[in-house]
Amino acid sequence: RLFRQEGTCYQQAKQVLHAAVPDQLQGRERETGILRQFLQEHVLGRRPGSLYVSGAPGTGKTACLSRVLLDCKDELAGSRTVVLNCMALGSPQSVFPALAQHLGLPVATGRERIRSLEKHLTAKGPMVLLVLDELDQLESKGQDVLYTLFEWPRLPSSRLVLVGLANALDLTDRSLARLGAHPAGSPQLLHFPPYTKEQLTRILQERLGQVAGDPVLDSAALQFCARKVSAVSGDARKALDVCRRAVEVVELEVRGQTLLKPLPGGES
Repeated sequence: RLFRQEGTCYQQAKQVLHAAVPDQLQGRERETGILRQFLQEHVLGRRPGSLYVSGAPGTGKTACLSRVLLDCKDELAGSRTVVLNCMALGSPQSVFPALAQHLGLPVATGRERIRSLEKHLTAKGPMVLLVLDELDQLESKGQDVLYTLFEWPRLPSSRLVLVGLANALDLTDRSLARLGAHPAGSPQLLHFPPYTKEQLTRILQERLGQVAGDPVLDSAALQFCARKVSAVSGDARKALDVCRRAVEVVELEVRGQTLLKPLPGGES
């Protein structure tokens, strides 16, 4: 009972330090604004197009897009949103049957499947927003899969808006150079730089500020963690993980001390 009373703040701290999508993303106001503007211009404005989002792991790409999609849920209700994690696909070509399934299209194989998707995406209907996370998993010999996907928004009467997220900054230059020769040009680019020490500190302070009572982790400890992580990777998930593990260590120490405390009233 004594430990449950003293340990509640540690449980709360571990919960807020999990890498869930927060209500507000610290240090990513600019990127969030660009994502929201892109969706408004293309999905709500019924203008097909593509956006390539790059950045190292833990820089907030997926979290930002997830936040924007949640915030714009009502506005996007009139369109069709499909989110695929390419890491979960068996091969680059698997993206086509996965998309067809989400769009409710009949089963087809090979070129017929692609023709069926193209026919669907150029027919009359609501705009289709396709989000492909871990896009670099779709790289293949000749880059046929990536070229096909990024050329769909430029088909006559297309109603596809494509957003691809990947770690590599140069994927469009390296793998999609042929798109640059098209009059419409390459996809719009948005890069997420690594988090700075100040940004990581604000993220940690904002998360732990949700826990009632005295601070669980000292301010100097948060700054030390932020400085170390920003120097290596700028990965916010790493900073959250380090602090969560620190809380777990303290929690175990407090549990050991509490078990040795004498009970009130001199009971043994």
